[in-house]
Amino acid sequence: MKNIYVGNLSFKTTQDELRDVFAQFGDVSSVNIITDRMTGQSKGFAFVEMEDAGAQSAIDKLNGTDLGGRGGFGGGRRF
Repeated sequence: MKNIYVGNLSFKTTQDELRDVFAQFGDVSSVNIITDRMTGQSKGFAFVEMEDAGAQSAIDKLNGTDLGGRGGFGGGRRF
């Protein structure tokens, strides 16, 4: 299993949207959007856990792409 950091997300991105995007590359075990404790609002990043083979493919294909209009997965950083 690999835990993938996904950054620069729109604050409106949902767990279901992320799951759908990453599921194209393999089985997704979990999606965890990090939220502010006080407000409950997304902090704009998440972690997606999936099997190793699909994870590397997802990283290669999605790094630098845009989902929801906030710049793109990873923001220039490697997952």
